[in-house]
Amino acid sequence: MIPPQPWYLKRNFAILIGGILPFAAVFIEVFYIMTSVWLHHYYYMFGFLLLVFLILVLTSAEITIVMTYFQLCAEDWQWWWRSIFTPGSAALYLFLYSILYFFTKLEIVPFASCLLYFGYMFLICFAFFVGAGTVGFASTFFFVYKIYGAIKIL
Repeated sequence: MIPPQPWYLKRNFAILIGGILPFAAVFIEVFYIMTSVWLHHYYYMFGFLLLVFLILVLTSAEITIVMTYFQLCAEDWQWWWRSIFTPGSAALYLFLYSILYFFTKLEIVPFASCLLYFGYMFLICFAFFVGAGTVGFASTFFFVYKIYGAIKIL
């Protein structure tokens, strides 16, 4: 039996809050990537892109481990799907940012072009969700394996 959780550990709230930090880590770089893809500007910061990718991986792993630790301390042992959705929710913020980018930076008028833009951005956000969720689950699995492996039973 799982006891009642505090308000900050409710599933939907914790998932949405957990996605803010990974998205904030890549926010500026996303602007440059979207500008190079949709406005045909040259992208030349590949070393910085690698650094931001590493920061994204570390941030996704850290926020998922912290949220899972809080969840386990509150005696909620169902951490599997939440460890995928917590860093993966940054994809929701990425899609919301793509909507904002569409209305502020792009001047696309035909419906087919708008549909193409949002279709591609949905696929990019889904790939972002899968990547961040995989990092979150793998790091949390390793963390839970280590902390429960350290328990000595006599």
